[in-house]
Amino acid sequence: MNEFDGLVAVVTGGGSGIGAATAALLTERGARVAILDRDVPTGVRVAAMSVICDVTFTPGVEGAITEVADTLGGIDIVVNNAGIGATGDIAANPDDEWHRVLDVNVVGIARVSRTALPYLRRSSHAAIVNTCSVVAVVGVPQRAVYSASKGAVAALTLAMAADHVKDGIRVNAVTPGTADTPWVGRLLDQAPDAAAAATALRARQPMGRLVSAAEVAYAIGYLASPLSSATTGTLLAVDGGMAGVRLG
Repeated sequence: MNEFDGLVAVVTGGGSGIGAATAALLTERGARVAILDRDVPTGVRVAAMSVICDVTFTPGVEGAITEVADTLGGIDIVVNNAGIGATGDIAANPDDEWHRVLDVNVVGIARVSRTALPYLRRSSHAAIVNTCSVVAVVGVPQRAVYSASKGAVAALTLAMAADHVKDGIRVNAVTPGTADTPWVGRLLDQAPDAAAAATALRARQPMGRLVSAAEVAYAIGYLASPLSSATTGTLLAVDGGMAGVRLG
């Protein structure tokens, strides 16, 4: 498939996990991809270019987006994948942590998207895809601040879709379940019993396994594709059945 031929895609958080898998898939299908990340590993070779960028720093975001557009000749697709996690109930995290998580996961999307808007408005195949989470719609223990941030991403996605449909910009999101990514690996490393924690994470998804980064990337590719030109305002579940399937 080469439906992305001639299109330029920006993938934030593209240095690892879902972002790296998405950058690889879009490149394979013909896009010229720019990875934006705070730390892009030297081994990442799937993109046309990589730019060091912290989505919480507005001047840095503006500089990175301008650099991509100037170098690659515009921007057609933005994948807002950069995000951080947090654990604990409502009392577990101080105000600073709430602000930090929301700043990255929610305001970061706004910073990148608003900076890319002038370029997206000039594109005939403009699309924004946000990485949300199943915890936006399903209550999961010990994820209060993270769930709040992803609930905001879901609402923001729908609002952006309504605001920009007349600009010809489609806005959608994926809502992954627990995925086999470096962040989940670090979470398991911190557990008192890593094997038991991994078993519990797999068991809470009806398919009985973690979602792969590649599976989420395929869903992002679908939403970003010009072939999905009638799809906007959609939250696409890639969660192993976690949100919609009950086994008993």
